[in-house]
Amino acid sequence: MPMFKLYDFLPSGNCYKVRLLLTQLGINFERIEIDILKGESRTPEFLSKNTNGRVPVLETDSGQFLAESNAILFYLSADTDLFPNDHFERAQVLQWLFFEQYSHEPFIATSRYWISILGKAEEYREALEQKREPGYAALDVMERHLTHHKFFVGDRYTIADIGLQQIASE
Repeated sequence: MPMFKLYDFLPSGNCYKVRLLLTQLGINFERIEIDILKGESRTPEFLSKNTNGRVPVLETDSGQFLAESNAILFYLSADTDLFPNDHFERAQVLQWLFFEQYSHEPFIATSRYWISILGKAEEYREALEQKREPGYAALDVMERHLTHHKFFVGDRYTIADIGLQQIASE
């Protein structure tokens, strides 16, 4: 089984979902903390791994680097039961992962970052207020779907559930 390195920031929801999948799949990995608040993701060494300067980044045993949490989920789950064989269900997984990045990330995750990680709720009060309505709208979409379905895709747990579960914990 390959040994991965995960460049990670512990409070990050995007990093958490990668750690969760690695653990659920029983994949060995070395966790390397990158403190984004201290600028560690902007060093030349880190930027050589991900020019975007963000975590998480997965390093394979062959020395390849993969960034973006949902791309990492896709890569790790490709030959597992967590990524469907059915083409339509695969597209649904991608649909929910795109939803997470475009309807959750800019509103809920950013707000969580400002409040819980930076501790600057007052400084960002006006911006937080602007994010409230679209954030609740994203949660409403998820709640409506889950009212009629046990999982986000099909009748089983997939990486879509992993990608979206961290919303509830934020």
